[in-house]
Amino acid sequence: MTSIKIFLTTFLIAFSFIVKGQVNFEPDSIFNYKITKEGDLKMKAFKPSGHNISDKSPVIIFFFGGGWTSGNTKQFYQQARFFADSGYVAISAEYRVHGKHKTSPFECVTDGKSAIRFLRAHADKLGIDPNKIIASGASAGGHVAACTGVIKGFDETDENLNISSVPNAMILFNPVIDTTEKGYGIKKVGKDRKTEISPSHHVVEGIPPTLIFHGTADQTVPFENVEHFTKLMTEMGNTCELIPFDGKGHGFFNGSYFRKRKTDDIFNNTMNLSLEFLQKHNFNIEN
Repeated sequence: MTSIKIFLTTFLIAFSFIVKGQVNFEPDSIFNYKITKEGDLKMKAFKPSGHNISDKSPVIIFFFGGGWTSGNTKQFYQQARFFADSGYVAISAEYRVHGKHKTSPFECVTDGKSAIRFLRAHADKLGIDPNKIIASGASAGGHVAACTGVIKGFDETDENLNISSVPNAMILFNPVIDTTEKGYGIKKVGKDRKTEISPSHHVVEGIPPTLIFHGTADQTVPFENVEHFTKLMTEMGNTCELIPFDGKGHGFFNGSYFRKRKTDDIFNNTMNLSLEFLQKHNFNIEN
């Protein structure tokens, strides 16, 4: 997809909103991907027009934010629809959170890995390319997405571990990337386990290409955390692009559907930059 096609996609989505007065931000299908003792976990799927199970579409999966305690899959419905209209299968996924399931951040990571593995294991039935899976998310959901690409272990032992739970790329929105005293979440992971699921403490060679959007004035997840992570990734030979949003705080990226903003300027910017990033890394849409 060329830059011109990206522009046209954005224009047509915006034009549809103006002409019709609304865009359908509801998922095209909903299905379970994991059964836990705390309850079933669902994927909310958004599909390109005319999509068939014989297709090999790239797929992007979003994990909502909420401090591993709360959150709603609707946070990423607008992004998911944008990607579906751009030719991707897009998923907004549930995962266990403390408020509803009385679980910890460690179960969140395990669920994220289960979700990636499910997509890869069921690629033929879902019409997706198992080698073009993008993990995405915001804040604690950005942490879940990052952990699928960085953290070893924390897999469900009853799953087929021969199927990889590592995505092929990551797009992260103000992600929790350090769970120690220098970052966010130490009270939730505990001092004795503060680095176990802290992506900044597990950077090695071979991590999937990563794009990060972060506000420089974020008071929840310090901007310095993602700067440090980007530096570590680059030093290990990994691709990690950090795009700062000057003066913006936590959750700056949300679209008008979720936050009822007056404009979608930042939303459109992050979406276009995401498509450009994926194009550079060969997540091309087959015509």
